[in-house]
Amino acid sequence: MSYRSNAAEAWYPELQPSPALGEIPLDLLPPPSLTQPLWRSLVGNLRDTFVPTKLPPLELTSRPVNVGLSLGDRLRLPWFRTVFTNIGDVLSPETLPPLELESRPVDVGELITDQLSHFWWGSLLRNLADRVAPETQPALHLTSKPILDIIPKSWILLPLWSEVVDTPKVFYPDKPKAADAVRPVNLQPVTLPAETRVDPVAELTAGDLLRDIRRSRIRQRIWVGLAAAQILYLAAVALGKL
Repeated sequence: MSYRSNAAEAWYPELQPSPALGEIPLDLLPPPSLTQPLWRSLVGNLRDTFVPTKLPPLELTSRPVNVGLSLGDRLRLPWFRTVFTNIGDVLSPETLPPLELESRPVDVGELITDQLSHFWWGSLLRNLADRVAPETQPALHLTSKPILDIIPKSWILLPLWSEVVDTPKVFYPDKPKAADAVRPVNLQPVTLPAETRVDPVAELTAGDLLRDIRRSRIRQRIWVGLAAAQILYLAAVALGKL
């Protein structure tokens, strides 16, 4: 894309593309804009906001593909929109055009997800078949020379003494110091708090039961109304597509 070179020129104003090669030389150093003073950065941001640099139109060398609703817009949708959309996709799924493959397909065998979806007796029979009659694989062609002795024979590998000796660990107590001698403790009587009186819980009355029943009926009517609204919405969508 031609927009890449323009963006690089704006980020690195001291670098100019070579007329012979037409490419920007490789420079991994940080741009000088990181060390510029604050007032210059503020002036540059204001200039880019009010008087932006006019860049040539973007030239796309690849064919654009319609990806539908982006992920950010999908996450910003309210929950009821997604519920209706999911139910609509189940009842009347969208008919998509046939898939166009631009690359040559490669046979990779059975996928891992397909293997995990099999029942346990299928994998058991497959393991028994591999053990009785294993699949014949072609000879392995090595392009590098194998190393015969990775560890020289003149080396002696000795294990750690802590891995050889197995004895219980013994910790001797520290000797008591003179300052840590036992001192007499004066025990004083502690006054216990007075017993708190717990009021008995009031028993439920007939008014409380009627109030609970009335609230449950209100909730039932609300949920039934929401279900009816969803059914009417789906019916209207189905009739509109017909």
